[in-house]
Amino acid sequence: MCICINCRHVKDCITYKIILIQHNQSVSRKNDIVFTPSNTLVQININQSLYHMKLEWDLVECSSFVEKPGFWLT
Repeated sequence: MCICINCRHVKDCITYKIILIQHNQSVSRKNDIVFTPSNTLVQININQSLYHMKLEWDLVECSSFVEKPGFWLT
């Protein structure tokens, strides 16, 4: 699971926005402030069947992580 959802920076983080784009999700552009985290590690899982391949992008490590559970919900 992506650690972004429990981070205080999730609404402004450029890495999270990139992950949303990779998941074909809409990205909110109402906030012009962009936060660039340091030392991020993105894990990409490849799920493949006979006729289909799916990539799952998850941020698993970030030096800028500040825990705030459920912040992405507000």
